[in-house]
Amino acid sequence: MALYIEGLSKGVANGGMAQFQEMMRQQLESSMHTELDKLLDTSRGAERELSRKDFEGFKNIFHRFLQVKGPSIEWIKIQRPPEDSIQPYDKIAGRGLPDNVADCLNKLAVVKLNGGLGTSMGCKGPKSLISVRNENTFLDLTVQQIEHLNKTYNTDVPLVLMNSFNTDEDTNKILQKYTHHRVKIHTFNQSRYPRVNKESLLPVSTNLSMTGQSAEGWYPPGHGDIYASFYNSGLLDQLIAQGKEYIFVSNIDNLGATVDLHILHHMVSQPNGKRCEFIMEVTDKTRADVKGGTLIQYEGKLRLLEIAQVPKAHVDEFKSVSKFKIFNTNNLWISLTAIQRLQEQKAMDLEIIVNPKTLDGGQNVVQLETAVGAAIKCFDNALGINVPRSRFLPVKTTSDLLLVMSNLYSLDAGSLTMSPKREFPTTPHVKLGSSFTKVQEYLTRFESIPDMLELDHLTVSGDVTLGKNVSVKGTVIIIANHGDRIDIPAGSMLENKIVSGNLRIMDH
Repeated sequence: MALYIEGLSKGVANGGMAQFQEMMRQQLESSMHTELDKLLDTSRGAERELSRKDFEGFKNIFHRFLQVKGPSIEWIKIQRPPEDSIQPYDKIAGRGLPDNVADCLNKLAVVKLNGGLGTSMGCKGPKSLISVRNENTFLDLTVQQIEHLNKTYNTDVPLVLMNSFNTDEDTNKILQKYTHHRVKIHTFNQSRYPRVNKESLLPVSTNLSMTGQSAEGWYPPGHGDIYASFYNSGLLDQLIAQGKEYIFVSNIDNLGATVDLHILHHMVSQPNGKRCEFIMEVTDKTRADVKGGTLIQYEGKLRLLEIAQVPKAHVDEFKSVSKFKIFNTNNLWISLTAIQRLQEQKAMDLEIIVNPKTLDGGQNVVQLETAVGAAIKCFDNALGINVPRSRFLPVKTTSDLLLVMSNLYSLDAGSLTMSPKREFPTTPHVKLGSSFTKVQEYLTRFESIPDMLELDHLTVSGDVTLGKNVSVKGTVIIIANHGDRIDIPAGSMLENKIVSGNLRIMDH
């Protein structure tokens, strides 16, 4: 679990101790700079120059990491956000749309966070290239959505992918297939930062190579890196020169994160003195979302509070659905000129997340990361909009994948919408066991995706397969104990059933 830093000490007994700690900090920083210079000397040319730029960013985050002396949040100072700082979506949508929707769209670029791999679902390569619906990948669906907008309104909304060194090469190979689609696609890369040894606080890599043992020594520093890497790539300036004013940022695995014309219109139509530079889409918390970041008022600013920032004594309070009612979907609308201004002023001050990891060889390291939503406190007139749950449809596991592949959703122009045949709008709770974790294995266990239109809750665990045209309704629990196997026959209808033990039906 990631931790927000509490610094090198929790209190200093006297001035002498403070002086000693300051000397220690300076020594650690000096040693880090020496090691980074040694790493740069192992390479030449373009790679060296790229790494030098990345290291400038890393030096900054490392310096701030060493400076912090206590928790980044004082619990007693937390206040509920003012009423008007989180607007209900219905109020925004109630204003209607202008005649010139195309003018609004031509000021927009769509940015998808595309740095993640599919390893948690047992897939190699970028997560965005996993098939999620009718052989369409996350990336296919994204391109279809934006192409549909461009064709419908005769606009030029570009797609921008923020890749990491893990996903860049594979993604760029695939992009060739979209050459004849009506979407301009740009890419830029997240920074590459060195993992540091937990004890010595020095880089674990001995050279800049990404192969062999050195590969484990590097990481992409969280999606908060978008501001610096977007700016440094030159693409930010390029889009501003083309007349773009706003970006809509979201995770590529959130299938609910489509361009919403009402939110875009709200952002574009604010009067100059009240120009809103940052909108965060939030939605109502359920028990499944208790770890999600929430919006608070802190020292007069709207601020994102993540669970990793919360003192242990207050974690239960943070998870409470009654006190903190909403969470961040990571769908964000941001002004490009505001990003440009904050980068030029070096005023983007994001809390550091310390993410401990253990490498394959058993070595303990830390990664210093930041989150894109944490920047909300840096922008003028920032706003939260409480959106319908349908705008948060992330696919993190095969349990999520089963939902979006099923007849609960219909697919139109790359967008998934809840089937009108489902009588209530809530999403069923699906929990698939470890036998289903990897996509390939998951696919072999379903001859076809079951009918889930009337499902409330599905738990499947153990060695279980489901035949064709199975229907599940209400609450269905299927558990094969260790050594047992359950084959649900084709055409079965299970309603409010618990299936356990052994069930095999063989061809005669």
